[in-house]
Amino acid sequence: MWERLRSVWTVPDLRNKILFTLGMLLIFRVLAHITVPLTATEQQNLLKLFSGGGNQNLGQLLGLLDVFSGGSLQTFSIVALGVYPYITATIVMQLLQPIIPALQNLSAQGEAGRLRFSQITRLITVPLAFLQALGQTAIFVRAGVLDANTFGLFGPNWLETLSILLSLTAGTMILVWIGELITENGIGNGISLIIFGGIVSRLPQLFREGYLAATSTAGSIISVVVFLIIGLITVVGIVYIYQGQRRIPVQYPTKRMVGRGMLVGSAQTTYIPMQVNSAGMIPLIFAQSILIFPAVLSQYLVSSDVKWLSNAANWVGLYLANTTLWYYWALFFLLVFAFTYFYAYVVWQQQNIPENLQKQGAFIPGYRPGEPTSRYLLTILNRITLAGALFLGIVAILPYFAKVGGNQLLSAAALLIVVGVVLDTVRQLEAQMVMRNYSGFLS
Repeated sequence: MWERLRSVWTVPDLRNKILFTLGMLLIFRVLAHITVPLTATEQQNLLKLFSGGGNQNLGQLLGLLDVFSGGSLQTFSIVALGVYPYITATIVMQLLQPIIPALQNLSAQGEAGRLRFSQITRLITVPLAFLQALGQTAIFVRAGVLDANTFGLFGPNWLETLSILLSLTAGTMILVWIGELITENGIGNGISLIIFGGIVSRLPQLFREGYLAATSTAGSIISVVVFLIIGLITVVGIVYIYQGQRRIPVQYPTKRMVGRGMLVGSAQTTYIPMQVNSAGMIPLIFAQSILIFPAVLSQYLVSSDVKWLSNAANWVGLYLANTTLWYYWALFFLLVFAFTYFYAYVVWQQQNIPENLQKQGAFIPGYRPGEPTSRYLLTILNRITLAGALFLGIVAILPYFAKVGGNQLLSAAALLIVVGVVLDTVRQLEAQMVMRNYSGFLS
């Protein structure tokens, strides 16, 4: 293993990519400690809220948000929103793509269309980040962290309020920019690595909370053992599912010259690797964003003068933001299951494998090129995605059953993201090494 790491470090451009990625993640952690100015009283109220001394439901929602923001929310830093507004904008764009013909045309324009699509996604991120910042600060107002008399866009202190909202929005866009820089000039997917860095930075605090919860009561030791066993099984299962694939044999016709002007035909057999979990950790991130955004926004609308709007916001807060109810986890499971199929189909359509095989003259033995091949591959995709969707859904709801001292520590979604990002990054390192005619990082 150390020999492989040394071989990676000896490649200058690969070493520069790794150092660039680490440098960008370091900047992200520095930004996570630049806080929005708060008074001494507001800081004490913030600590009280996250320590469980405030509203329990709000504390659980904020604790979940804080895990994925890398502790930035607990300190109320300028990057407290993380990259979730950008992920929400990505979801919106992908949902609109089959509906709006102009977006479909962009996907068919190659690299130029992809860049234009990304630009529109970033533009949508700005108002979504502003709305989430408004909902986030409204939660702090409701929890007593911020003074309701001094916070408001239409009061005498509107400039101070606007500066807070714009700072949080700018923090999100800075993280999106850093993520895109990592994707272009570093190793791995930048947005996923930022989420990964935020989760990993919380591990020391989570270990401390687990130790305190385990030593608080006599029966907590058993819950710790159960938690560790479930965590180990989950990690093994994640790696197994991530590596699982169905190999579809494909034959490519080839011709070789024999004698004078004589062509002899032959066939070269290879395979199409169809992943059991082709969506990766994206469904977990999508589902988490869908649950977080309305829950945060409802905290702002709960004090609305419109009665039906206030009642709807209260309902969302009770059934979507309360992680102790089975309704929340059932909805989480369904969203993960649905997004796994959705993203698998999106990736399938982008790859356009049946048409590419037909253009190259390749075929699957026993199936004619074109529509029969497409139906066959789509049937296999449905079957293997079912296993992947069920697995992701089960992993997502494991924290509801595995608790330490009645507390939910590291969520299974966070664990899946961490393992998935590590595997994806190692694969990219392997590909970079193979491209440079080395034996590879894993082999």
